[in-house]
This record gives sequence, structure tokens and C-alpha cells, in this order.
Amino acid sequence: MQAAAHPLPLPHQARKQRADGAEARGQLLLAALRLFAEKGFAKTSIRDIAQAAGANVAAIRYYFGDKAGLYRTVFTEALGTPLCDDVARYQAVHLSLRQALEALMADFLAPMKQSELAQQLTRLNFREMLEPTGLWAEQIDSGVFPAHTALVEVLRRHLSIPQADDDVHRLAFSIHGLAMQMFVTRDAIEAVRPQLIATPQAIDLWAARLADFAEAMVVAEQARRQPRALEKKTQA
Repeated sequence: MQAAAHPLPLPHQARKQRADGAEARGQLLLAALRLFAEKGFAKTSIRDIAQAAGANVAAIRYYFGDKAGLYRTVFTEALGTPLCDDVARYQAVHLSLRQALEALMADFLAPMKQSELAQQLTRLNFREMLEPTGLWAEQIDSGVFPAHTALVEVLRRHLSIPQADDDVHRLAFSIHGLAMQMFVTRDAIEAVRPQLIATPQAIDLWAARLADFAEAMVVAEQARRQPRALEKKTQA
């Protein structure tokens, strides 16, 4: 009986092939992230990416289809867990305000523990805003909007108001802004006070401090609303 021309790999061979494939795909994603962040989508070629990753163009087509498919994968996968997937960690009704804010800040700052990756992600996002391909608009719809809506609901609940108004939305944007500024001003932080973000422990401490600041903002908003609440009760 004639042997098969392409015998099935042994189990350990199959595992090695899967591991090699995952590593090759990962190398392509990292190379693409760096080049897309530095040069933008239009000025980056798939040949440049393949060369930087030590792969061939056929590998990009195999894993991602084309340059647009690779860019979309970089933009979505490199960001880590989508913002909307983190919502459950801080939206749960049983959480105190402090617990919700701690979970929010810890999740938001987690990418900063990968120093170079965090910088490239920030640059990629700015590139996409300045030279839009449509993915940032999708990210707003699929990630930013659900995350913002979830935080608004958390704040509404802890402020004990029946419906979120413009000030609650302002507060939610401001709280998210506390964490976002760390990505935007990372270079300045490293120049002025590098130890503040030098280690994962330092970033965890900063996340805890941001939870402190955010909680103080909520308390200030609550105090601002109290005179109005008392006035309404008096008028009633």
C-alpha cells in the first residue's frame, strides 16, 4: 500500500506547528503595530511589515488576508480586552463606589505595564484620529460608548438620582480622562518623574490614587447637588 504523500503530523508535531503559527502571527502583529504607529496605514507596506517581522508576504495574506485586515487586527487585538468587555468588572450593582472605581482604573491602566506596547498603542490611536480609516469611529461605537454608558450608570446609582443629566456625563468623561492622561503624557512623566510608572507596582499604586481622585470628584458632585435637593424638598 502506497504511503500518503502528506501524512498527518504526530500530536507533538501538531502542537509545535500551532505554537510556531501563533508565534509567527504574534511577530507580525508586533511589527505591524510599530510600523503603523510610526508611519500610519497609508505609508506602511505589507512588504515592510513582513521584513520587520522576519516573515514573508504570504504569511500576512494567510493570517490576515491583506493589509487592511492586518491593520484591523492590530487595532483591535493590540488594545487588549475591549473596553466593553471590562464593563462587567465595575458595573455590578453589588460593588461599592470605591470598588467600582478601583476596578475601572486597574483595567484602564493595565496596558501601561507593557511600556513600549503602551506607547505604540497611544501613537496608533492618535494616528487613527489624525488619518482616519474608519476604525476609530467603530471603536467609539463598540467600545467607548458602552464603557461610558456603564460608568454613567454607576455614577447615577451612587449619586441616587433617577436619571443621568449632563453633569453626570461630564463627570464620567472627567473620570475616564484621569486615566487617559497617563497615556497621553507618558513621555512627560518619564522625563519628570520616571519612578511613578517604572514598575507594575508603581502603576498599580497610581491606579489606586486615581480611584481616590475619582471618588473625591463624585463626592464633590454629590455635595454640589445637595443644595438643589434640599431646595426641592423645601418647595415640596
